[in-house]
This record gives sequence, C-alpha cells and structure tokens, in this order.
Amino acid sequence: MIRGGDIVKGSCLLQKGQPYLVVEREFHNPGKGTAIARIKMKSIKDGSVLSLTIPTQQEIEDAQVDTHPCQYQYADQDNYHFMDNESYEQYEVPVTEMPDKKYYLKEGDAYELTIWEGKVIDIKIPYKVTFTVAESENYIKGDTVSGATKPITTETGLTVRVPLFIKQGEKILVNTETNEYVERVNS
Repeated sequence: MIRGGDIVKGSCLLQKGQPYLVVEREFHNPGKGTAIARIKMKSIKDGSVLSLTIPTQQEIEDAQVDTHPCQYQYADQDNYHFMDNESYEQYEVPVTEMPDKKYYLKEGDAYELTIWEGKVIDIKIPYKVTFTVAESENYIKGDTVSGATKPITTETGLTVRVPLFIKQGEKILVNTETNEYVERVNS
C-alpha cells in the first residue's frame, strides 16, 4: 500500500485488477479540507488511461512489477523469445498479446520486460530505433515539390514515410511512438 502523498511519476498502482503506470501527478492543497493528489495513469497491459483524485493520507494499492533487461532472440508463429541478460532465464511472450511489437523487435537487441505476477505484460521499446531500409522505390530528383515523402519498408516490416533521398540499404532513425522518420544514420 502507498499513501496518496507518496505517489510519484513512474509509480505502479493496481486499479481494476490491472497494473497502471503513473504518467502525471499534481498535488493540490485547498484552503479548506485535506490535500489531494490528482494522478493520470496508463494501463501497462492495454494502454487505457485512468484519472484519479486521491486524498494524500488515503492509501492505495501499489502493483509489484519487476523489470528485467533481456535480449530478444527470435520469434516463431506463437511467441517472441527473450533471454534475461543476468540470469539467462528464457521468457516467451505470446505474439497475439502484443502483435504491434513485432515491427520494433530486432534480433540481438536489448529490451526491458515488465513482469507482473510471473507474466510478461509489456516489452519496453526504446523511444527511437535505428532501422535498415529493406524496400524503397526510386524517385528522380525534381519529380515533386520540396518536403515530398515516399513509403519504405524496414527489415522488420515496418512501413515509414521518408524523404525522397533515402535509398534501399541505408539506415534511418524512427520515432517508435509516432512511426515517423527522424533522420538518416551514417554508419
């Protein structure tokens, strides 16, 4: 249990039987009555957002989640396979629970797994990831106005819109929250 006044950004709380991550918190101390904490939480499992107002002295249940740094090994038809970097324990995450993550997972890269009650509930994808352009159409310079983009496909199957000068085989940096091109990466 954690008091409302002790909740900070990044705390994990249990609401509706699910773990939620506190993404915003604000304290309010009115002239009369008790101080309150206004918090905004995001479900670790499904991404839904929940807002609560809690008196600072009231206790709320905190979720006991663990994070493990793991290396992504491979994916088969049913599961993503990870290995814990410290204990060498193997984790299998069903593809059906996190189908969109497949576009961001690259074999051999490190990711953080969030585990709650012995089950992996989230794979933390870095904010920006470098990808290699696997498929790209060629455009002739001067074909269109400035700022024109084209769709490309990365080695993981992710489709991103990039400037016309990006060619197949080049490396690009992608914002994983918006799927937007950030810049070309020089190797």
